[in-house]
Amino acid sequence: MIDTHSHMYLDAFDEDRDACMARALEEGVELTLLPNIDVSTIAAVKSMMEKWPNQVKGMMGLHPCNVDADYGAQLDTIRKELDSGEYCAVGEIGIDLYWDKTFVAEQKEAFAIQINWAKERQLPIVIHARDSFDEIFEVLDAHYDERLSGVFHCFTGNKAQLEKALSYPNFYIGIGGVVTFKNSGLDKVLEGVDLNRVILETDAPYLTPAPYRGKRNETAYTALVAKKLAEVFDQPLSKIDHITSENARKLFQL
Repeated sequence: MIDTHSHMYLDAFDEDRDACMARALEEGVELTLLPNIDVSTIAAVKSMMEKWPNQVKGMMGLHPCNVDADYGAQLDTIRKELDSGEYCAVGEIGIDLYWDKTFVAEQKEAFAIQINWAKERQLPIVIHARDSFDEIFEVLDAHYDERLSGVFHCFTGNKAQLEKALSYPNFYIGIGGVVTFKNSGLDKVLEGVDLNRVILETDAPYLTPAPYRGKRNETAYTALVAKKLAEVFDQPLSKIDHITSENARKLFQL
């Protein structure tokens, strides 16, 4: 399995990161992708890439929740880091209107700038969309062309939003712990979806799947997401593991 979205570099794992990475391997999670958040997290992402070169790969981007009036300076630093060539995607980027709407215009502009970085560098994008699908689609429609690929990270939208997301060729939906939540309804939204457009993720340390909901998430719990998807798609777990991993390898050019 491949956990395509995990923040294992955050301080929530400072006490037992080594043990967490060992558990991931024990559970069959062979690779973990680390999306950057902002300038302050670059060093932590790089540190994990250096310590676990065969088990993790990094992404580089500016998270929408960290876009403010000074976003241009952050983007300058992040772009220079991206150009080191060590990263498999531009992410985590997008628009978040759940926590704060102060910098909506700046979020849209930062998203557009980073989309164009990805096209220029032939890298996929990893989209954070929270209470913002309309705005995300607006920016994507303005900048989409055949050079762009990506994933809607932690997809929790409705059927119409799912159809729109998958109308972009070479885009996938990332499914994490929310699909295991009893009343999320995501299992119903996913009915009929082509498994070839789905990848696994955890978003650790957030969105912990059942039965550990409310506790810290970790990459090893990718296995719980895969198990739930086997039920949703009525397929053997081995098939879920294989197809989602192949999808991730294709998208991220692994």
